[in-house]
Amino acid sequence: MKNLAYLLALHSIDGLGNVRLKNLLDFYQDPKLAWRGNRQDWQKLSIPKQVISLWQEQLKTFDPESYLQEILGSGVMVLTWLDSDYPPLLKEIYDPPLIIYYKGEVSLFKLPAMAVVGTRQITSYGKLVTERIVKSLVQAGLVVVSGLARGVDTTAHQAALLSQGKTIAVLGAGLNNIYPAENRQLSEKIIASGGLVICEHPPSYAVTPGVFPARNRIISGLSLGVVITEAAIDSGSLITARAALDQGREVFAVPGQITSSLAEGPLSLIKQGAKLVTSGEDILDELGIEQSQVARVQRQESINLSELEQRVLQALETEQKHIDEICRMLKLTSAEVAGSLVKMEIKGLVKNMGGGVYLKL
Repeated sequence: MKNLAYLLALHSIDGLGNVRLKNLLDFYQDPKLAWRGNRQDWQKLSIPKQVISLWQEQLKTFDPESYLQEILGSGVMVLTWLDSDYPPLLKEIYDPPLIIYYKGEVSLFKLPAMAVVGTRQITSYGKLVTERIVKSLVQAGLVVVSGLARGVDTTAHQAALLSQGKTIAVLGAGLNNIYPAENRQLSEKIIASGGLVICEHPPSYAVTPGVFPARNRIISGLSLGVVITEAAIDSGSLITARAALDQGREVFAVPGQITSSLAEGPLSLIKQGAKLVTSGEDILDELGIEQSQVARVQRQESINLSELEQRVLQALETEQKHIDEICRMLKLTSAEVAGSLVKMEIKGLVKNMGGGVYLKL
């Protein structure tokens, strides 16, 4: 974009915001002219006095060209809404970000994507269903979008990487200020694997209370739909679901135990018309997306069970059980049951939850 340095300089002014910046650009038709404009014009555009004061202070010492080189020198790249690589789905939403700062493979914006979000206080059940769904989505060729937060977001990104898939992390804070700090290494893995980490705020932007609801509109805006795997009724992931509905995207929700507070969010969405799903295949069917040959082969292999394996699997039909309980139910030895469980875990039919407890997938 022409005069990109001046656009970024304007974007760095705290409080200017997306809408006000667009008004300035519409008025001046050039970010350089807007940066060097006059106070009266800015006042005519209803820009607050404190923002105008910040701008005039920056004019005294701020060098836009040096600022641009500082950003690029930190490894951060910049995309504006006028660039050909700007994500086409995101352009369709209300108030799309005028600028995206990113690290990683920008071509992912051209691929179909699905958002997977939920609680920060993830349970073993939430982790399991998130991993299962993400694996299916990745095998079908979808990019997984999430917010790099603790809990479901972290699990979704990790599951995509483990399944050799691609994932996009949408941050609330700037790219040089990864939040939460413990996910800095995960963000680096995402980039190294051909994924993408993005933010609409400048690289050094700090975490503030209002950034996450605004961030959520980008998560849903990049995606064909949003999956909520586990969330409380007041979870921020329900904001993402509402944004998805406003944007005309699909909303999918995974049911959980009705006694769990973390099932309340998905159940509330289901009551409001979200599609109830229990697997990635449900989502793919709803979107009309073919499952991959890899997934079909794995599913076919899982059907070929021995009589012993079928009995052990049947014992886990209603709930997770300890291996000793399975042995007592089926009157089998520990060696017989353990051998069957190991084989079925390899086939993806059961999961070892730790401590000798197994769950049917």
